[in-house]
Amino acid sequence: MKNLTATLAIVWRIAVPYFRSEDKWAGRGLLAVVVAMELVLVAINVLLNQWQNRFYSALQAYDLPEFVKEVWIFLGLAFTFVALAVYKLYLNQWLQIRWRQWLTQHYLGEWLEGATHYRMQLKGDAADNPDQRITEDVKNFVEQTLTIGLGLLSSIVTLASFVVILWGLSYKAPLYIYGTDILVPGFLVWCALAYAILGTALTHWIGAPLINLNFEQQRFEADFRFNLIRVRENSEQIALLKGENAERGHLLRRFGFVIGNWYEIMGRTKRLTAFTASYGQAATLFPYVVVAPAYFAKRIQLGDMMQTGSAFGSVQDALSFFVTAYRSLAEWRAVIARLDGFEMSVSSAAHGAALEPTIDIAPSNGKAIALEQLLVKLPNGAPLVAADAFTIQPSERVLVTGPSGSGKSTLFRAIAGVWPFGTGTIAIPETSKLMMLPQRPYFPIGALGDAVIYPTEHGSVPPEKIRDALIAVGLPRLADRLDEHGHWNRTLSLGEQQRLGLARAVLHMPDYLFLDEATASLDEPSEDRLYRLLTEKLPQATIVSIGHRSTLDAFHTRKVALVEDGEIHVLGKAVEPARAEPTAAR
Repeated sequence: MKNLTATLAIVWRIAVPYFRSEDKWAGRGLLAVVVAMELVLVAINVLLNQWQNRFYSALQAYDLPEFVKEVWIFLGLAFTFVALAVYKLYLNQWLQIRWRQWLTQHYLGEWLEGATHYRMQLKGDAADNPDQRITEDVKNFVEQTLTIGLGLLSSIVTLASFVVILWGLSYKAPLYIYGTDILVPGFLVWCALAYAILGTALTHWIGAPLINLNFEQQRFEADFRFNLIRVRENSEQIALLKGENAERGHLLRRFGFVIGNWYEIMGRTKRLTAFTASYGQAATLFPYVVVAPAYFAKRIQLGDMMQTGSAFGSVQDALSFFVTAYRSLAEWRAVIARLDGFEMSVSSAAHGAALEPTIDIAPSNGKAIALEQLLVKLPNGAPLVAADAFTIQPSERVLVTGPSGSGKSTLFRAIAGVWPFGTGTIAIPETSKLMMLPQRPYFPIGALGDAVIYPTEHGSVPPEKIRDALIAVGLPRLADRLDEHGHWNRTLSLGEQQRLGLARAVLHMPDYLFLDEATASLDEPSEDRLYRLLTEKLPQATIVSIGHRSTLDAFHTRKVALVEDGEIHVLGKAVEPARAEPTAAR
């Protein structure tokens, strides 16, 4: 009961926001119509049950006019039933897609808000494969919640309707044993109840492990799919290293988990199906066996017997809802658990600052970036970089050096506001625009022009300016391909990607530009030309670079190093003699 209450609380938390959203009236209206149709379908089933009594009684009495009349009544009920069933399905699917659209937008918004997706990855929490959570799990949650919810509603209303009928039939067809009527009020209802309770208990005992097995199956499938994508994304490196056999082994090991867990599901499903199928077949015969003595004693007519069988079947089906829907319930609970884990992970990453000390990014009225009592840590809490009373002034050219692994890139991430682990304050001028260029820039799949100006919208930069920027950074062959769609991170070399990243910087014109080895894949003459280009195109911008080449010294007015001090690296304060400003691009 405790687990059931917790599960329903999670369902409520996930489901209710949609029906309170901006789309609430459409959602509520569709749900109300679908529920109303479900109730009308139950009412038609009640009318069909009563029709069975009259129809079979007419057959037994050889009453042709009554028979013809009942055929027409049946056709009217059947037509209404089919029409309602068709439109109930149509409106149900309409509600599903609207609900799924809202829920997907909601989860995407929370996941991509304020680098939450990046912090979740850093924390390494339980929400693996968020792509699966937002696609398959959202789809399955909406579909299964409506299916199971409407099924449960139908079962409750069916039970309430047919229990009354079955209770009345218990008086018409009393328990008849060895020529004696034994009056047990509602004995047919009690028989149906006992049969359903026994079936439900046995079904749960056999099928309970399916809940965890389905959860694990989705996790193994998603992990296998994710690693296939990684192989595709890194196919060049794998081919160069001749790592095909190693990758095949890794993928087959992960697929082995899929296969092993599937065999367990197969075995458990086989046992569950064997029981539920036997249970369903026995349920067909059981009510007729119960009322047969009264029929053969001529206490009831054929119509009464057929109505009893139909009513008993409806009551038994309603009471056996959890038996017939058990596997769907097991899958639904696994989906709920995954969405709950995803929500918890998003919330933890988004609101971690309220629970533990984090780096404070504070807007300031000054013009310089200031690091005060800053201590950048690793996710496990180990200290990495320390800086205090360190400033980066407007229009400065600062070169940050230090050994590999000393935390240079992590310091940049902290300044960008995406690395929360640590303490201290980073003051950023309130009106300044920062831009970070990593060693491997990101370009969305799509038109080249849109990839260059990312993350701004299509059309926000004139095509002529984009072409000029591409020519300026040494990519004239791409200047006339702005409308060409492609996977640019895969089709361009890393050097070309870095040139494209610098074109993006020229177009966005940031106040502070941070280059994290953003020219490391270029030869020194090309690097020289591009730094001169930045000096020409962004004369007022502050440029902070991470690099290891000595040739970069000529393009920076200050050089600072991360100096090792025990287990931590301290950002040096020594100011080197200023160098002459680089000349304009040649």
